[in-house]
Amino acid sequence: MLGRCLLRLQQYEHLIKAIVAHHEIAGPAHSLESIRAERIADTASKTLGTLVGQLIGSYVVADAADASTDLTTGASDNVISFGMRMQLSLSAEDYARTENELKELVLLRNNLVHHFIDQHNLWSEDGCRSAHDALVTASSRIDQHFEQLRGWAEHMEQARQLAAEFVQSDAFHDFVVNGIAPDGTIEWPAAGIVRALREAAEELAIDGWTPVAAAGRWIAERHPDQLPAKYGCSSWRQVVHESRVFELRYREVDRQRAAWYRPKEA
Repeated sequence: MLGRCLLRLQQYEHLIKAIVAHHEIAGPAHSLESIRAERIADTASKTLGTLVGQLIGSYVVADAADASTDLTTGASDNVISFGMRMQLSLSAEDYARTENELKELVLLRNNLVHHFIDQHNLWSEDGCRSAHDALVTASSRIDQHFEQLRGWAEHMEQARQLAAEFVQSDAFHDFVVNGIAPDGTIEWPAAGIVRALREAAEELAIDGWTPVAAAGRWIAERHPDQLPAKYGCSSWRQVVHESRVFELRYREVDRQRAAWYRPKEA
């Protein structure tokens, strides 16, 4: 019975490690796999008490908790970064009860591992009966906690699958690559067309300034999906103006007024 309880607790620890390691991830897009591997390695040596402490308030939260806290990606402005957090929100009453029950589970585990023979006289029949009854109760409690945790893991996996479907969607591609949010608003500094204009400026600039028309033709050849219409603009000049990340100037070229631009200094 003691062995069964300890094996079940080990299964519990494996599952809670998976939830703690995978419910949240943030960082530069090119480093996400290594970040995930680091999170898995970090949980590998944690005790059950530490894991429960990380689970409560991070994955398991109260309704009143601020779930909108920004994830720190550690990426610079010109690097695509990504952050995702999955949480299980409970009422304040259920949260407090769950927190207490998980603390009791940690205490139960520690008593089984470290203090069982101190609490029961296994050299007498009465002591063995008492130990057996205690283990039956402990086994039932551990099974309840394991089923609860498995339910949480299943919910997290469902959320992960929904997130994976979104990541593969056109809406996500527009958001990450083009800076176009699902509601249509544009994060201009992260917009794909702004990156293309910066590339064009590096190739075509004359004394630091680039003809807007020439940049438009250059981008149309190399990045045909990055056109003003995608961003609700009717011209390249409007893109330069709306983005607010470039300086715009007009010059007379062959007796015609032409728009030139350059990136603003940081």
